[in-house]
Amino acid sequence: MDNEELKLAITALLPTANFEEGGEWLNILIEPTDWLPFAQQLRNEYALHFDYMFCLTCIDWKTHLTMVYHLSSTKYRHNIVVKAKLDKAKPDIETVCHIWRTAEFHEREVYEMFGVNFLHHPDLRLLILPDGWEGRNPLLKDFDDPVNMIKL
Repeated sequence: MDNEELKLAITALLPTANFEEGGEWLNILIEPTDWLPFAQQLRNEYALHFDYMFCLTCIDWKTHLTMVYHLSSTKYRHNIVVKAKLDKAKPDIETVCHIWRTAEFHEREVYEMFGVNFLHHPDLRLLILPDGWEGRNPLLKDFDDPVNMIKL
Protein backbone atom coordinates (compact mmCIF):
# COMPACT_ATOMS: atom_id res chain seq x y z
CA MET A 1 0.00 0.00 0.00
CA ASP A 2 1.20 3.50 -0.71
CA ASN A 3 0.53 6.40 1.67
CA GLU A 4 -2.72 7.41 -0.06
CA GLU A 5 -4.10 3.88 0.21
CA LEU A 6 -2.99 3.71 3.84
CA LYS A 7 -4.71 7.03 4.50
CA LEU A 8 -8.00 5.68 3.11
CA ALA A 9 -7.71 2.50 5.17
CA ILE A 10 -6.86 4.46 8.34
CA THR A 11 -9.75 6.89 7.79
CA ALA A 12 -12.12 3.93 7.47
CA LEU A 13 -10.91 2.62 10.85
CA LEU A 14 -10.72 5.98 12.63
CA PRO A 15 -12.63 8.80 10.89
CA THR A 16 -11.40 11.36 13.48
CA ALA A 17 -7.74 10.78 12.54
CA ASN A 18 -5.81 13.67 11.02
CA PHE A 19 -2.69 13.48 8.90
CA GLU A 20 0.57 15.41 8.62
CA GLU A 21 1.70 15.87 5.05
CA GLY A 22 5.16 15.76 3.56
CA GLY A 23 6.94 12.87 5.24
CA GLU A 24 8.18 9.64 3.74
CA TRP A 25 5.85 7.70 6.04
CA LEU A 26 2.23 8.48 6.77
CA ASN A 27 1.95 10.50 10.02
CA ILE A 28 -1.37 10.01 11.81
CA LEU A 29 -2.57 12.36 14.56
CA ILE A 30 -5.03 10.85 17.02
CA GLU A 31 -6.60 11.58 20.39
CA PRO A 32 -5.03 9.65 23.30
CA THR A 33 -8.42 8.14 24.17
CA ASP A 34 -8.57 6.56 20.69
CA TRP A 35 -5.12 4.96 20.97
CA LEU A 36 -5.87 1.53 22.46
CA PRO A 37 -8.76 0.50 20.16
CA PHE A 38 -6.96 2.01 17.17
CA ALA A 39 -3.74 0.14 18.02
CA GLN A 40 -5.67 -3.12 18.21
CA GLN A 41 -7.19 -2.45 14.80
CA LEU A 42 -3.81 -1.61 13.28
CA ARG A 43 -2.42 -4.90 14.53
CA ASN A 44 -5.40 -7.10 13.69
CA GLU A 45 -6.75 -5.61 10.44
CA TYR A 46 -5.71 -8.12 7.77
CA ALA A 47 -5.02 -5.50 5.07
CA LEU A 48 -2.78 -3.48 7.39
CA HIS A 49 -1.14 -6.04 9.71
CA PHE A 50 1.11 -3.67 11.67
CA ASP A 51 2.79 -6.42 13.64
CA TYR A 52 6.01 -4.62 14.60
CA MET A 53 6.51 -1.52 16.76
CA PHE A 54 10.09 -0.49 16.17
CA CYS A 55 10.12 2.83 17.99
CA LEU A 56 8.14 4.51 20.73
CA THR A 57 9.19 7.88 22.10
CA CYS A 58 7.95 11.18 23.46
CA ILE A 59 8.54 14.84 22.59
CA ASP A 60 8.28 17.71 25.06
CA TRP A 61 6.97 20.86 23.32
CA LYS A 62 6.94 22.80 26.63
CA THR A 63 3.13 23.30 26.35
CA HIS A 64 2.32 19.61 25.83
CA LEU A 65 3.85 16.19 25.24
CA THR A 66 3.48 14.12 22.09
CA MET A 67 3.71 10.35 22.10
CA VAL A 68 5.20 9.00 18.85
CA TYR A 69 4.81 5.39 17.73
CA HIS A 70 6.55 3.95 14.64
CA LEU A 71 4.83 0.84 13.29
CA SER A 72 5.70 -1.52 10.49
CA SER A 73 4.08 -4.43 8.73
CA THR A 74 6.60 -7.20 8.19
CA LYS A 75 4.10 -8.84 5.85
CA TYR A 76 3.30 -5.86 3.59
CA ARG A 77 6.41 -3.72 4.21
CA HIS A 78 4.59 -0.48 4.93
CA ASN A 79 5.30 1.93 7.80
CA ILE A 80 3.32 4.56 9.67
CA VAL A 81 3.89 7.01 12.50
CA VAL A 82 1.10 7.54 15.04
CA LYS A 83 1.17 10.65 17.25
CA ALA A 84 -0.98 11.51 20.26
CA LYS A 85 -0.90 14.88 22.02
CA LEU A 86 -0.89 14.56 25.83
CA ASP A 87 -1.71 17.07 28.52
CA LYS A 88 1.59 17.90 30.23
CA ALA A 89 -0.13 18.24 33.63
CA LYS A 90 -1.62 14.72 33.39
CA PRO A 91 0.13 12.76 30.62
CA ASP A 92 -1.89 9.54 30.54
CA ILE A 93 -2.21 7.07 27.67
CA GLU A 94 -3.07 3.37 27.52
CA THR A 95 -0.26 0.84 27.34
CA VAL A 96 0.08 -1.26 24.21
CA CYS A 97 2.63 -3.74 25.55
CA HIS A 98 0.05 -6.53 25.32
CA ILE A 99 -0.28 -5.75 21.57
CA TRP A 100 3.42 -5.19 20.78
CA ARG A 101 5.83 -6.67 23.34
CA THR A 102 8.55 -4.20 22.33
CA ALA A 103 6.44 -1.45 23.90
CA GLU A 104 6.96 -2.77 27.43
CA PHE A 105 10.52 -1.46 27.86
CA HIS A 106 10.00 1.60 25.65
CA GLU A 107 7.03 2.67 27.77
CA ARG A 108 9.07 2.25 30.95
CA GLU A 109 11.79 4.47 29.49
CA VAL A 110 9.29 7.19 28.48
CA TYR A 111 7.70 6.91 31.93
CA GLU A 112 10.96 7.63 33.72
CA MET A 113 12.34 10.21 31.28
CA PHE A 114 9.13 12.18 30.54
CA GLY A 115 6.67 11.15 33.26
CA VAL A 116 4.06 9.67 30.92
CA ASN A 117 1.70 7.35 32.79
CA PHE A 118 0.95 4.25 30.72
CA LEU A 119 -2.40 3.08 32.03
CA HIS A 120 -2.62 -0.65 32.81
CA HIS A 121 1.10 -1.26 32.19
CA PRO A 122 2.06 -4.47 34.04
CA ASP A 123 5.40 -3.22 35.43
CA LEU A 124 5.66 0.57 35.26
CA ARG A 125 8.82 1.38 37.20
CA LEU A 126 12.21 2.93 36.54
CA LEU A 127 14.22 1.19 33.86
CA ILE A 128 17.54 3.03 33.61
CA LEU A 129 17.76 5.62 36.37
CA PRO A 130 18.71 4.62 39.93
CA ASP A 131 16.30 4.53 42.85
CA GLY A 132 15.38 7.98 44.08
CA TRP A 133 14.82 9.39 40.59
CA GLU A 134 11.09 8.61 40.55
CA GLY A 135 9.16 11.61 39.22
CA ARG A 136 12.25 13.67 38.28
CA ASN A 137 11.90 13.08 34.50
CA PRO A 138 15.24 14.38 33.16
CA LEU A 139 14.16 14.72 29.51
CA LEU A 140 11.44 17.26 30.25
CA LYS A 141 12.46 20.73 29.13
CA ASP A 142 11.69 22.19 32.55
CA PHE A 143 14.00 19.68 34.31
CA ASP A 144 16.36 21.46 36.67
CA ASP A 145 19.69 19.76 37.32
CA PRO A 146 21.63 21.82 39.87
CA VAL A 147 24.68 19.52 39.65
CA ASN A 148 25.19 19.78 35.89
CA MET A 149 23.31 23.09 35.46
CA ILE A 150 21.38 21.84 32.40
CA LYS A 151 18.72 24.25 31.13
CA LEU A 152 16.70 23.57 28.00
